[in-house]
Amino acid sequence: VQLQASGGGLVQTGGSLRLSCAASGLTFDDYAIGWLRQVPGKEREVVSCISRSDNTKYYADSVKGRFTISTDNAKNTVYLQMNSLKPEDTAVYYCAASTRPQLVYSDYGYAYWGQGTQVTVSS
Repeated sequence: VQLQASGGGLVQTGGSLRLSCAASGLTFDDYAIGWLRQVPGKEREVVSCISRSDNTKYYADSVKGRFTISTDNAKNTVYLQMNSLKPEDTAVYYCAASTRPQLVYSDYGYAYWGQGTQVTVSS
């Protein structure tokens, strides 16, 4: 299983970014895919997760209404559309895959990780 995250960058408050996670070696029906973020000195948190087997999605309270997770099965890619970005969204964002198809809410539930992509929101 390989995951390749991209799409980070520098954006002003209120701006938008779309993160992409290209996956290989897995099918989305068998794995939940999550986006997590980490700020230095803080624990990594699950921002959003998608389970295609259950057709369910999860969003952390801090991003509800602003972030949207989606998949493109044809491209085997998971996206995280981030709108109305705030300085507190600044972090390294990771995509990760669980070994089970249900939603996973903690980072220890993920077995496969992509490299991080930096998101910086300026005030």
